[in-house]
Amino acid sequence: MPIQILPARLANQIAAGEVVERPASVVKELVENSLDSGATSIDIEIEKGGHKKILIRDNGSGIPQDELPLALSRHATSKIAKLDDLEAINSLGFRGEALASISSVARLTLSSKPKEQSQAWQAHCEGRDMQVQLNPVAHPDGSSVDVVDLFFNTPARRKFLKTEKTEFSHIDEVVRRIALSRFDVSFSLKHNGKLLRRYPAVKLQNTELKRISAICGNAFSEHCIELNSQYQQLELKGWLAQPDQMASHGGFQYFYVNGRMMRDKLINHAVRQAFEGLVGDEVSLSYVLYLSIEPSQIDVNVHPAKHEVRFHQARLVHDFIYRALTDSLNQFFKQGQQSSTPEAKVLPQAIPKHDYIQPLQRASAATMVHEQLPRHSGFGTQHPSASRNLTSKDKAQHLVNSSEVINQASVNYQQLMTPAQLGKPKVAEQSHAAIGQWLQINDNQLLVSIAQQFYLLETQALYLAVLSQLYSDTKPVSQPLLMPISISATPELLAKAKSLYQPLIENSVEIGWTPNRIILRKVPAGLRQLRWAECLEHVLQCKATDSKEVCEHLLSCIASNQEISVNQIQELWQQFVHISKDLEHAMSRIGKVVPLQELLSTHENR
Repeated sequence: MPIQILPARLANQIAAGEVVERPASVVKELVENSLDSGATSIDIEIEKGGHKKILIRDNGSGIPQDELPLALSRHATSKIAKLDDLEAINSLGFRGEALASISSVARLTLSSKPKEQSQAWQAHCEGRDMQVQLNPVAHPDGSSVDVVDLFFNTPARRKFLKTEKTEFSHIDEVVRRIALSRFDVSFSLKHNGKLLRRYPAVKLQNTELKRISAICGNAFSEHCIELNSQYQQLELKGWLAQPDQMASHGGFQYFYVNGRMMRDKLINHAVRQAFEGLVGDEVSLSYVLYLSIEPSQIDVNVHPAKHEVRFHQARLVHDFIYRALTDSLNQFFKQGQQSSTPEAKVLPQAIPKHDYIQPLQRASAATMVHEQLPRHSGFGTQHPSASRNLTSKDKAQHLVNSSEVINQASVNYQQLMTPAQLGKPKVAEQSHAAIGQWLQINDNQLLVSIAQQFYLLETQALYLAVLSQLYSDTKPVSQPLLMPISISATPELLAKAKSLYQPLIENSVEIGWTPNRIILRKVPAGLRQLRWAECLEHVLQCKATDSKEVCEHLLSCIASNQEISVNQIQELWQQFVHISKDLEHAMSRIGKVVPLQELLSTHENR
């Protein structure tokens, strides 16, 4: 078959495969166009679940007569004009594909009248080349899009549609989501001539809970936690269901980025991580959250239906969302303990100290911080001392009374996010003679000179000494892995993992298991970049079950599996000097004396 240009209708039908999934997709695209036109009132009429008819009517700016033919053409839009516009999109639509795609798989009629135009005009296209026909029509200011017989010319697509009730439920959910994104716009939804939903415009900011209540229910609106956090150009505001209320009503997750509804994996992970330890994995979270960010910092052109975005600073956004939610939950439990009035459910504006938000980096041993967080058991287990489903009182006690979480939250998180400087200021005050000098002689060994004495030192021994000192002070906080690691399990290894579960929990490592796999979920803070897939099996070879002995075995495994660069050696050495009260004695414990000075003297005498 020779290479040829596809007919316009066929090209549009191919594009419709991405844009028009079901009737709800049509409603979403058309309502977003109405919002982009500045509409303050949008009426939606549906027949037969969208199979028969979809009518969207708005009072927006309208489309001039001479632009109507272009409106039904592919890649024709008024929202972007050049490449730079694509990098800072403020509108919901921008590709110019929706109307052309819909008109290729349904009978579409577009009627519009701008305010300054005396006559309204109607456009529809038909034929192989989709020629647009214009006719005068009576119509108020604004636009109407009438879509009839969806997929009438693509039977293969039509047979995949569900029942009328199912398709309308998807439309209803789309309208709910859009109504929560624009409180200043009124919406109405009819099905088969019956008015089912009406969301009046909300003029005042403090009355937004009226629409929240109409969409999410009174149980949510009356007991939700309000938050409003800012950091640089990022802002997160909205409402959360209380952890105790999560299981009492159906879960819903409404998240918006610059007014655009999102189902993004990074966002979902950050939200779920904030609730970790407060609700079980089986509990469906409920929230309505709005993230505002500079348009130039996101790329919305990564998903056909625009449900996902790509953040230029993904780690920063993830950590901001996580920290903002955690601060609001902490403040809620703190307030709940201090006041017994049930009305005090909505928090005042929470603006945490976000100077500690930094991208996670590969950290050395000194990065580990000391903070206690809620613990929970692994897959298929529930240890009595590590219950996930805490009571409300237990949560308040745990979150409020913990000075690490409340009084020092920003300090601890700063340490968690930023590699420590390893005590360099204190070390710098000492002379070179006092702290010694070292020379790396190969990948695994150092030659150290202290007070006219030479020592041969293994780099792993130096790393282990620093780790041991940090662990002896206090245990570091557990940090969830972004992607849990699992290894295959024999019956013997599985039994060993179960016996080591509690000792590892006490040493900031959390494991879980299935009948055939062992899963690593949390590790000590600052050590997420370690090669845990290789290290885990060695950790599980520990013969002891005493917490202290397991700790020694764990640190030995960590040290033996860590690749240490020259810069890290310098940091480890400075930290070792800082923690050693008697440097010569400490060095004699981990190094081997080398009679290098005697050998040099003998050589000189010769």
